[in-house]
Amino acid sequence: MKLLTHISEGLRNLFTSKLRSLLALLGILVGTASVVAMVSSGKLAENEALKQFKTLGTDLLAVTLQHLESSEQHDSPESALSISQAADVVKANSDILIAAPYTQVFNSIQFDGHEINGRVLGVTSAFSTVANIKMAAGRFISNLDDYAYFCVVGQSVYHHIKENTLSNPIGQQIQIGKTFFTIAGVSQHWPESSFLYANIDDSIMIPASTSMLLSKYVTVNNIIMRLSPHADIENVKISIENYLHDLSPNSTFLFRSAKELIAHMAKQNEIFTVFLGLIGGISLLVGGIGVMNIMLVSIIERKREIGIRRAVGATRQDIRHLFLVEALMLSLLGGGLGAFIGIVIAYFISLFWHWSFTLFLMPPLIGFTVSAATGIFFGFYPAHKASCLDPIETLRSV
Repeated sequence: MKLLTHISEGLRNLFTSKLRSLLALLGILVGTASVVAMVSSGKLAENEALKQFKTLGTDLLAVTLQHLESSEQHDSPESALSISQAADVVKANSDILIAAPYTQVFNSIQFDGHEINGRVLGVTSAFSTVANIKMAAGRFISNLDDYAYFCVVGQSVYHHIKENTLSNPIGQQIQIGKTFFTIAGVSQHWPESSFLYANIDDSIMIPASTSMLLSKYVTVNNIIMRLSPHADIENVKISIENYLHDLSPNSTFLFRSAKELIAHMAKQNEIFTVFLGLIGGISLLVGGIGVMNIMLVSIIERKREIGIRRAVGATRQDIRHLFLVEALMLSLLGGGLGAFIGIVIAYFISLFWHWSFTLFLMPPLIGFTVSAATGIFFGFYPAHKASCLDPIETLRSV
């Protein structure tokens, strides 16, 4: 019953001093909004980064071969890994479902005499399955295209071509270095992923065997694989390394696992989110100090009221609770409004960066809880000070 009385009296006192209450409220509001907005934005950024891997799938493993031998040895056919040898890595372990080796060709690209910015990838038919490439028109590279001069262009390359021709690009020819390729297909927009060393939208994909004919420096240095869902990644890595070491003994092997990269990114983003929360917490700390200052000013102005309450029978505990409830109500109101504003800010941040917005309950809940704790922490000292005032001295206050 006393609590309801304290709440009623506290509300009346807060409304009596509207400007003072508003200033104290703003400090908590800004602090809570900062915490919620920063933590929510950090979570949204984490989701956006992880979405790249979720699009391709999490059961992916990639290996990059780095040759250690001299350039003379590197140029020799014996030191290079063939397309068929790289594709046969599926035999190294039963958990490897499909493997797609690919090459990179660093040649100029032209269409109808116009330079096109892009890269050339030598791929196999399995590459579209592993990299989750969908076709917008035409077809992808097939096993029948071995040593043929067909290609598939990404969306960005397709738009560059459309700027120079009004006709359908499929069936037309594009020049790579000094060689002409017939465009057999156009891939759909591909969400960029750091798992691959290439953006499919900016790429021209040609048969891997044909890419080896364009330059003597083209080698199979990258293989991406799709694994079974419950594969032991470390065991698969050992099997692949043993297989490749027999074929290319003077090479080192760098592995990238989608699951391990996701776990690593999640850990980094967790640290980043905590860091953002601490920065926002500084604003909340400043807001809490503002509440303490306002409450101390309130005590000075209400000394006579405190003396009268003590004179008519109020205990020190009653005085302490009265001022503590006022501080807590300021913090709860500021925390609630701040949490709402923080969510709105995070929403507009997601719109600005073109992220998909997700409402996370944890950031506003944490912000609201911390704001309440701030009100109790910074409101306790003024409340305790008010309860310790001498009743006789307070009654003499004018």
